[in-house]
Amino acid sequence: GFMPILYGEDVAMPGYKGKMPGSHPWLMLGFFAIPMIAITATVFYNFHLYRVIHFGVTVLYTVMNFIHAAMDLTVKPIEWYQIALMVIVFINGIFLNILAYQWMQ
Repeated sequence: GFMPILYGEDVAMPGYKGKMPGSHPWLMLGFFAIPMIAITATVFYNFHLYRVIHFGVTVLYTVMNFIHAAMDLTVKPIEWYQIALMVIVFINGIFLNILAYQWMQ
């Protein structure tokens, strides 16, 4: 994803020519901060509504990781290390979904 942009390389984003749009760093921060906040919140909250929200977040991230892996397969040339990473993250997400579902029950 964003690593070529950070190194100033041209990427498949018309009009940006290696410049990261100003909103992207903030979106990335939010994307990575939400799971960290959820991990911390899990220590303090155990009520049912939080467990339902937690399960929903794990499912949402698993779906996004699957979409990311599928989209990486359309990039030419295919970077197989990226596919392997996304498959590992996706499988880990499935395990987290199972655990979050069990905790929600």
